[in-house]
Amino acid sequence: MSTTDTSGTTGTSGTSDTTETERTADEAAGAQLSTAPTEDRGDAPIGGPVLGVVGWIRWFWRQLTSMRVALILLFLLSLGAVPGSLIPQTSADEIKVQDFQAAHPTLTPIYEKLQLFDVYGSVWFSAIYILLFVSLIGCIVPRTWQFVGQLRSRPPGAPRRLDRLPAYATWRTDAEPEQVREAALAVLKGRRFRAHTAGDAIAAEKGFLREAGNLLFHVALIVILVAFAWGQLFKSEGGKLIVEGDGFSNTLTQYDDFKSGSQFGTEELEPFTFTLDAFDGTYEMNGPQRGTPRTFEAKVRYSEADGAEKKAVIRVNEPLKVGDSKVYLIAHGYAPVVTVKDGGGKTVFHGAVPLLPIDNNITSTGAIKVLDGYRDKNGKGKKEQLGFQAFFVPTFAGAGEGTMFSQFPGLVDPAMALTGYHGSLGVDSGLPQNVYQLDKTKMKQFTDTSGNPLAQRLLPGMTMKLPDGAGSITFEKEIKEWASFQISQQPGNGLALAGAIAAIAGLTGSLFIQRRRVWVRAVRGEDGVTVVEMAGLGRSESARLPEELGDLAVTLTADAPPAAPAPEPAEEPAEDPAPSGEADK
Repeated sequence: MSTTDTSGTTGTSGTSDTTETERTADEAAGAQLSTAPTEDRGDAPIGGPVLGVVGWIRWFWRQLTSMRVALILLFLLSLGAVPGSLIPQTSADEIKVQDFQAAHPTLTPIYEKLQLFDVYGSVWFSAIYILLFVSLIGCIVPRTWQFVGQLRSRPPGAPRRLDRLPAYATWRTDAEPEQVREAALAVLKGRRFRAHTAGDAIAAEKGFLREAGNLLFHVALIVILVAFAWGQLFKSEGGKLIVEGDGFSNTLTQYDDFKSGSQFGTEELEPFTFTLDAFDGTYEMNGPQRGTPRTFEAKVRYSEADGAEKKAVIRVNEPLKVGDSKVYLIAHGYAPVVTVKDGGGKTVFHGAVPLLPIDNNITSTGAIKVLDGYRDKNGKGKKEQLGFQAFFVPTFAGAGEGTMFSQFPGLVDPAMALTGYHGSLGVDSGLPQNVYQLDKTKMKQFTDTSGNPLAQRLLPGMTMKLPDGAGSITFEKEIKEWASFQISQQPGNGLALAGAIAAIAGLTGSLFIQRRRVWVRAVRGEDGVTVVEMAGLGRSESARLPEELGDLAVTLTADAPPAAPAPEPAEEPAEDPAPSGEADK
C-alpha cells in the first residue's frame, strides 16, 4: 500500500512503480517549472520573451525597492561621505580649500571635476541620496500594508503533528479538554499572546513588535534623510569675531563669513543683538595639566525683537538660544591695544587689534593696517599707507630665554614683536583681502640708520619709533580679549534627533524581540484521559523558545495536573514443569 507525505515524495511499504499517467503529469509539471532550454521549441522565439518598456520599468522598480539594493545604496552613501571628512569643503571653510588647492596643484583639477570640494552638494552624492530615499519608501510601503494585514488576521491553526515542531511538550490529565483549552487561552492571553480557539487547539502568536521595530527603523532612516535635506536647504551659518566691549546685530552685513542653503532667505534671520561684556578664561597653573582650560565663557548682554535686554553666559557646548538661532562660542584670543601716530604727533590709529592664535598657548599673529595717509615730522603729507606685522605672546619666556613663543595661554607676561612697512596695502584694488594678513607686494619694510630691517620686541607701554620721522607705534598697557561666535539656524536638527532615537529604538526591537507561535491541543484519548500537547515555533532560532514553552507548560499544569500513569498489567507466573520422574509416574 502506498502513502504520500506533504513534501511530495512517494514511499511504498513494499515496492511499486510510478504509473505512466503519473510520469507524464510529472514531466509536464517539470517542463512548466524548468528554466533550462529545450532542444525543440518549435516556433518559439529564441532568447526568451521580450520584456518591453513596461516590463523593464517593473524590473527596475523591483530591483530598486529590494532590501539588497537599499543596503548597497546606504553603503555607497556612507562611502561617499568619506571624502567630505578628509578633503576641505567649500561649504565649511573656503580658506582651507584655497590652501589645499595651492599645495596640491596636480590633484586640484581632478578633485574639481569629481566635485570633491563640495561633496554634499555634488551631483553624484545627490543621486545616491535620492535613490536611497526612493528605495526605502518602496521597501516600506508594501511591507507596512503586509504588516497591517498580519495584525488584522488571527494566528493560524495548529499543525496536525505538533511533535515535529522544535519545541514540544505533552502530558495526560484528568481535566476535561474544554477546561484545558479555556485555561490555556487564559494563560496565553495573560502572557500578552494574541490567542483564539481553532478547532481542538488554542493558536497563539506573539512578537509583532519585531516587525514593527523593523519598520520603525526604516521609517526613521527616511526621517533622517528628510531632516538632512531640510537642514541643507534652509540652514544658515555665519561667524563673527567680537572684541570685549563690541557688539553684534544679526544682519547679513555684520558677519565675517556667512553661508546658507539654497532656499534660505535673509529675511528669515532671527532679529536680535548682543554685546560681549567680558571673556573669562582660566587655565591650570601647575602639574602635567598646566595650560589646560578650566573656565571658558563669554558674558554677554542680548536683546530680541521686543527690545528687552537680558544677560547670559555662553560656554562651550552651551550656546545662547534666541528663537530659532543658536550662538556658539568656538574660539578665543587676545587683542592688544595699539596707538599709531604720524610724524606730526597726530593719532592716525587707535584701538584693539585681534590677533589669531597659532598654537595651544595662544601665540598669536596678525596685521595692523593704517589706511589713511600720514604726515612726516615736517608736516608734509604722505600718500603712503602703514602696515605692521604683529607677533604676540601672552606669556613671554624673557629675553635670551628662548624663541618668541608663548609659554602659557594665560596673560602673565605679554610681549609683542612688530615689523613696520610703508606703501600700498592694496585695499583699494576692489579685491577681497584677509584682514589678518598683510599684503606686502606693494610695500617696503622700514629700515634703521644702518639699513637693517626695522623690527622690535615691545612690552606693554613701550613705543617703537619709525625712521625718517614717519611716526611711532605704541603697545598700550591695555590688552583686551576677543571671542569668536558661530550663529546658526538648523531647522532639521530636532527632526534628525527624533529620527535617530526612533532608529535606535526600532533596531533594538528588531534585534531582541522574537516573533513566535504557540499551539495547545487538548483531546480525549482512547482510554478516556485527556492528552495535552503544547508546541512552539519561532521565526528565527532561539534558545529562549523552549524555556518559554516549558514555563507555559508548568503554569498550565496548575489547571490541568498530570494524571497518574496507568498501571502496567501484571504478568502471570509461569507454571513450573513437573519433574521428569513424576511425569513418568
